[in-house]
Amino acid sequence: MAWALKLPLADEVIESGLVQDFDASLSGIGQELGAGAYSMSDVLALPIFKQEESNLPPESDNKILPFQYVLCAATSPAVKLHDETLTYLNQGQSYEIRMLDNRKIGELPEINGKMVKSIIRVVFHDRRLQYTEHQQLEGWRWNRPGDRILDLDIPMSVGVVDPRANPTQLNTVEFLWDPSKRTSVFIQVHCISTEFTMRKHGGEKGVPFRIQIDTFKENEAGEYTEHLHSASCQVKVFKPKGADRKQKTDREKMEKRAPQEKEKYQPSYETTILTECSPWPEITYVNNSPSPGFNSTHNSFPVNEGNGSPNHQPEPVVQLADNLLPTATPQEAQQWLHRNRFSPFCRLFTNFSGADLLKLTREDVIQICGPADGIRLFNALKGRVVRPRLTIYVCQESQQAREQHQKHENGDGSSNTFFVYHAIYLEELTAVELTEKLAQLFSISPRQISQIFKQGPTGIHVLVSDEMIQNFQDEMCFVLDTMKAETNDGYHIILK
Repeated sequence: MAWALKLPLADEVIESGLVQDFDASLSGIGQELGAGAYSMSDVLALPIFKQEESNLPPESDNKILPFQYVLCAATSPAVKLHDETLTYLNQGQSYEIRMLDNRKIGELPEINGKMVKSIIRVVFHDRRLQYTEHQQLEGWRWNRPGDRILDLDIPMSVGVVDPRANPTQLNTVEFLWDPSKRTSVFIQVHCISTEFTMRKHGGEKGVPFRIQIDTFKENEAGEYTEHLHSASCQVKVFKPKGADRKQKTDREKMEKRAPQEKEKYQPSYETTILTECSPWPEITYVNNSPSPGFNSTHNSFPVNEGNGSPNHQPEPVVQLADNLLPTATPQEAQQWLHRNRFSPFCRLFTNFSGADLLKLTREDVIQICGPADGIRLFNALKGRVVRPRLTIYVCQESQQAREQHQKHENGDGSSNTFFVYHAIYLEELTAVELTEKLAQLFSISPRQISQIFKQGPTGIHVLVSDEMIQNFQDEMCFVLDTMKAETNDGYHIILK
């Protein structure tokens, strides 16, 4: 009986101990969540919240934006209600983007009757790839030489004025347009999402891109630098017809879901409306310097402006030989493979040093890399230089006359005069190429050379043409004489 009376007492002790422990734990939680421990601004500054916040408009959704951009491609039905839309595109296919003027009456009157500039970019959606965008694009450039990530389809576009594509900005195009007129621009994306995945074993998911449009108005100096509006959307790019198959697969998956599950997903819309976002941070690209024309294929020859003295020779613009040395470490050998556009084979040669690669025979390299890339890699390893189609040697006549005069003043009448000639290497065998090479020699702009003549029989001056250069004998020697042009500030050059 005594034992039975002690049992409730023990229960009370245990219960009071539990209450005290529970109260202590609550007080501990209160202390941890005090003002000195956590800051909500610090939590919101985490990258995951920044990623979501950057896709939201800064003000309410009810705000009417001055412009609206509509991509004429259907959105995916396999996107949940509160997620951003996702659109599938085919590589190289032309897609219309409608540029719509959405201003209220009296809004932005300063652009009435004037052009605005829009810049379209294809950028990475993932923040991890955004940090390494430059390296990713450079790697793509090496693997796809001469290709662009983003192009404009000029013949199909309407209302587009002065379209431009900077050769150094593979993922960017720009153009002018009048908001008061119908404007539709057609774009082509040439990269696919799986080209930027980390591991490529087949079947991997491609990375998403963003198509972003930034629009600017003209300032008082005539430069399009005043930001008006920016909007973007999320896309994935597939090989030709791959986007259609993916869209069909998503639609079939959604049809198999239960009605309650379907309510959690967005419907597929026929077009994609770009949502407002922050302007792209590389505002330095929007400047007053003229970018090359969209269809321009002419590359101006780099020359040194400045001292035009015959004794001042410009620095030769020659690509230094990037030969692989036997002392190169495996890491340096990997870098050499990247620089010389052999990135697909880097994994095969992971542990190869410079000496290991140089020991490979022609047959070894062809067996490893295949015939085309194998021959190219073997030639690069052996440092074989392609011989120019034509080599000529030139010497300035003023230099010859000055040295000859100095000989006479010194009383040296011997004919063993030492003259310095310069080698000029021609590949295209055109008068334009010869003009550029001579301009480099004289440290002047090619525009300052009006005509090039060759002295013929009885001292006549024959205009140098492409056909004449193609009939030059290899390693011919010429003495250059200059003559002031009559019509402008340029010069005529005579080959003697």
